[in-house]
Amino acid sequence: MTPSTLNAEALYDKLAHQIKAGLAGIPNVAIVGIHSGGAWLAERLAKEMGLEDRLGFIDVSFYRDDYAEKGLRPDVKPSQITFDVEGATVLLVDDVLYTGRTTRAAINELFDYGRPARIMLAALVDRGGRELPVAADFLADTVNVGAKESIQLERADNGSFSLTVVHA
Repeated sequence: MTPSTLNAEALYDKLAHQIKAGLAGIPNVAIVGIHSGGAWLAERLAKEMGLEDRLGFIDVSFYRDDYAEKGLRPDVKPSQITFDVEGATVLLVDDVLYTGRTTRAAINELFDYGRPARIMLAALVDRGGRELPVAADFLADTVNVGAKESIQLERADNGSFSLTVVHA
């Protein structure tokens, strides 16, 4: 397997700039990251935007429509949403947008916590291959990868990101 690396820090900066401009003046904003890469991005965004008390995390493992096929992943984490979702503008954050199924599952889970006024989606990269009609409101880049490739976001101990395309 031969990995290639993308400049994740530059992509993050581009995404953060879009989000800050796009959410300026919108009241009752909350940020929810999808475990695990989206959660890392959401943590950093919430800190930069002063929204740490409006930060939540979702693990969509139990909400996926392929749960019966794939079973439970060994790294399931609890969802944590401690703010009132009802009437909020929720920014849902994921690292890689692919089929749209993770996004659909995250939206389903969000509604278990209340009815948001609006849900917006931010993704670091879109790799194409959509199976559901899902598009990001905020997107740093589109990366074309093959069906047997994956994009993996990693977070270093100092909080910096790296993004690798892994070729199978």
